[in-house]
Amino acid sequence: MKQYTLCMVCKDGKILLGMKKIRFGAGLWNGFGGGVEEGESIQDAAYRELQEEAGIVALNMQKMGVVRFSFEEDATLQLEVHIFKTTDFTGEPVESDEMKPQWFTLSDIPYKQMWTDDELWMPLLLEDKQFEGTFHFDRPSTAEYSAKILRHDLKELG
Repeated sequence: MKQYTLCMVCKDGKILLGMKKIRFGAGLWNGFGGGVEEGESIQDAAYRELQEEAGIVALNMQKMGVVRFSFEEDATLQLEVHIFKTTDFTGEPVESDEMKPQWFTLSDIPYKQMWTDDELWMPLLLEDKQFEGTFHFDRPSTAEYSAKILRHDLKELG
């Protein structure tokens, strides 16, 4: 199972999301993250990906959860995503080749243009609750297709 990171940036009642421009998840709003490179810790990967994709440097990060994803259409595609949250960073978000960042108020999070599972776990993250879960989809989401959750398990920790 491949390991990935996802960092959610929250500040002053808003959340910073990026419109994914290329590859897996293109056309969807998401947090910032990606694959863990060989010899790199999961948390170091989260810091690196945030800087590469949004141009900001997190001053601290808290691990909020781990979510595992699988897909009916492709049994070989299995992802383990380590989800972090930061509220303190330096720099201003800038567009990269991969992501176009935009701030949203917490009441205007564009869940309909995001992965379908986000609406289930993100409220826990926003309430500073730790969680873990598994989601089994029919196939990956795209800008034109919203993945259907065939089964899932999500629990708050601690």
